[in-house]
Amino acid sequence: MTQELGALLTTAALIGFIHTVLGPDHYVPFVAMARARNWSRPKTIIITIWCGIGHVLSSVVIGLIGIAIGISVTSLESVEAIRGDLAAWALTAFGLVYFVWGLRRAMRHRRHDLIEGHTHEKQGSITPWILFTVFVLGPCEPLIPILMYPAAQQSFNGVILVVLVFSLVTIATMVASVLMLSAGLTLVPFHKLEMYSHALAGFALLLCGVAIQLGL
Repeated sequence: MTQELGALLTTAALIGFIHTVLGPDHYVPFVAMARARNWSRPKTIIITIWCGIGHVLSSVVIGLIGIAIGISVTSLESVEAIRGDLAAWALTAFGLVYFVWGLRRAMRHRRHDLIEGHTHEKQGSITPWILFTVFVLGPCEPLIPILMYPAAQQSFNGVILVVLVFSLVTIATMVASVLMLSAGLTLVPFHKLEMYSHALAGFALLLCGVAIQLGL
């Protein structure tokens, strides 16, 4: 391994970690939905990992296609910006819909109502897929510029190593953040707000979507 490649891999790891930690949308949605839907820890971890894989892999595919056909970094970043806008709007819309549904559910207090039960079950089954779709749309903005350097040096192994390091650090940071935040929330007495758990989860997703749109 050359000194340049070693420095690039270190940079990829640092950027993957910082990019994830500074982006609450990488972990808040999982914490919020896990609490609202009573996901087990293993289920939460699995959903987080799969969404993380989709999140990183979509940018990898776009980056590699761009490299193969010679698209400039600026053009690829424009594509990623469009994807980012779509992801932000999708997360905002999902959060708003879930927030409204959660409020209606809380106000009705019909926990044993048959129709409400079916609605709850249906939404529960599609929630992970909605999150996965949002994360596939969401770009890893720093990844493509990092990929371009080893590609320019015609180092296929360098490209693979950069992708692996960035992906592993990003996904590991997502999981660690979800677990730490979830553990912290267990110390907060939410029992009085339990009936509003779905509304609060939807509001959290809504805030994440708005924050992305505002560039926060």
